[in-house]
Amino acid sequence: MTRAMILGLACAVAATSAVGCKKDETPPPQQGGYQQGAYGQPGYGQPGQPGYGQQPQPGQPGYGQQPQPGQPGYGQQPGYGQQPGYGQPGYGQPAPTTTAPAPAGTAPAAGGAAQQIDPAAAAAAQPILTGLAQSQMVAGSHPVGSTIAGNFRQGQTLSSQLQLQPGKCYTVVAAGLPPVSEVNVQFVAVTPLPGMTPVIASDQDSGSQAVLGKKPNCFKNPAPFAFPVKVVLTVAGGQGIAAAQVYQK
Repeated sequence: MTRAMILGLACAVAATSAVGCKKDETPPPQQGGYQQGAYGQPGYGQPGQPGYGQQPQPGQPGYGQQPQPGQPGYGQQPGYGQQPGYGQPGYGQPAPTTTAPAPAGTAPAAGGAAQQIDPAAAAAAQPILTGLAQSQMVAGSHPVGSTIAGNFRQGQTLSSQLQLQPGKCYTVVAAGLPPVSEVNVQFVAVTPLPGMTPVIASDQDSGSQAVLGKKPNCFKNPAPFAFPVKVVLTVAGGQGIAAAQVYQK
């Protein structure tokens, strides 16, 4: 054979071999209707494709979200001793307590000023005051000022100012009507200093009657000059009407 024939035969064999070795690119048949997406194509293992193991992404509803401070449910477990959250009303405050009512027939402790009443309204106490004065004041004494009278709760006070004169002596009688069980009477110095209320004289009696400056030793002004004092009447036990009267000699 000529050189040209040999070359033609070689090319024909090479072309036949190339056709026989060509890769079959026909895609395999589908099984059970399941279609696997090609790598890098939509549907290949990508979250968000229907039916393929979807997981919520950060920022999407349901992805590991927890109630934030100030939102309902933060730090609370339903049905188990819920406590107010930080910044909510009641946080850090003690649980409310209840106070048992006072037993019937007793007056609650109180302070401050009693309700002042007209002396005529305390007429029932006047005979008691008069009897105390006749038995306890120094002869020749006479009433000074008007009667101090009030409707008291336990611990309340009434006061009236009096000018103690030099060289004079004083007696104060006080009485309470039932159910008052304890009255006290005092002379308290009047000072310009706040919080300073020095007691300069006080009765030594117990019960519903009291006398400051009993005879024969009525209370004498210790200074050679006049100075003001408060006559303070206190109901320390019980509640009701009480009155006091100052006498001077």
